Amino acid sequence: MEAVSPWKRTEPRVSQLSIHVVTWNVASAAPPLDLNGLLQLNNQNLKLDMYVIGLQEMNSGIMSLLSDTAFEDPWSSFFMDVLSSLSFVKGNKGGVNICLKLYGYYVSIINCHLPPHMDNNDQRLEHFDRILEMQNFEGHDIPNILDHDLILWFGDMNFRIEDLGLHSVRESIKYRSYSTLWEKDQLTIAKRHDPLLRQFQEGPLLFPPTYKFDKNSNNYDTSEKKRKPAWTDRILWRLKQQPQDSSHTPSLPAPNFSLSLRSYVSHMMYSISDHKPVTGTFDLELKPLVSAPLITLMPEGLWTMEKDVLISYSLTPGFLNSPWDWIGLYKVGLRHINDYVSYVWVGDNQISFSVGLNQVYMDISDIPETEDQFLLCYYSNSLHSVVGISKPFKIWPRSLFGEDLLDEAQPQF
Repeated sequence: MEAVSPWKRTEPRVSQLSIHVVTWNVASAAPPLDLNGLLQLNNQNLKLDMYVIGLQEMNSGIMSLLSDTAFEDPWSSFFMDVLSSLSFVKGNKGGVNICLKLYGYYVSIINCHLPPHMDNNDQRLEHFDRILEMQNFEGHDIPNILDHDLILWFGDMNFRIEDLGLHSVRESIKYRSYSTLWEKDQLTIAKRHDPLLRQFQEGPLLFPPTYKFDKNSNNYDTSEKKRKPAWTDRILWRLKQQPQDSSHTPSLPAPNFSLSLRSYVSHMMYSISDHKPVTGTFDLELKPLVSAPLITLMPEGLWTMEKDVLISYSLTPGFLNSPWDWIGLYKVGLRHINDYVSYVWVGDNQISFSVGLNQVYMDISDIPETEDQFLLCYYSNSLHSVVGISKPFKIWPRSLFGEDLLDEAQPQF
């Protein structure tokens, strides 16, 4: 599935986006009551533009699968209860990879859970390579994953700390001598020998290993197994390398697209799992390759209940629309593309069109009266994506206006 940012080509200007990445093996636990710290909602100085949240070991029992079929899973529901009120919209994918097209740049987001146990390091590295090889996206214009401008790769990677014994590891953690542990970290060691893996960057591990804890505590494993602590939960990124004229010159990232790490931390206050969550906050700076909407939507006239209403939309030259495209009416704060309160197929209800401008009507007579604001979204069937969003607007109760005023304000079909 590809989500395409609804923009057309224009002159470049610098844009900045803040991205907050969360990875957490929740060990089948239910969501805690408060995730403000994890989502940085208490940080008044931090303005975030995008959340990327990856969970592992969500409850997959038969009762959970049955309830998730009828209802949204509790973690997704919890996150969206918090974020939808802040105008963030959910993106959910059953696989391990989501492809986004952001201002004309391709971004790949991978959430993984690699094989566990100390002795399975070769298996982890094989899975790492296999994930890259098997990423095939629908759509002939989507490049190979390694040709994406940015790859964000995170999850429970299960890399362990080699050679050192349990006592040495715990003593190093106690005195925050993390550099001793870095040298024996399996992922760090693998990057020294694997050229492709070396292209993926990671922030400094300045926080305690995030596994394995006794649940509901900050104590490392006290069970009979007494598993050795490790940084199993990681966030990596890779910027597309630009080819150089000389084979002796190292490849460099694109000059118009850069990513910098602002923070890379674990969150010790959460103890529902034997893993601690890890977050990375990034600043993405880019010169957009595109900037104007593929579709511009506008509600025409005064929208009231109990009346057919008129929608005007214009298309960017070159955009290929389809009769199977549709326009959805949503309350502001929508959680999912299927949360529309009404919709219209653009091929069925079209009443006029000209070069670049079209009009369709929509029946909203069944919508209950509400104080909420609404917006329109245009969904492209060929791109499998929203490619146009209107500004918020109000739908007024008919009782607030006289009949003559409404008849003058409403379009005639």
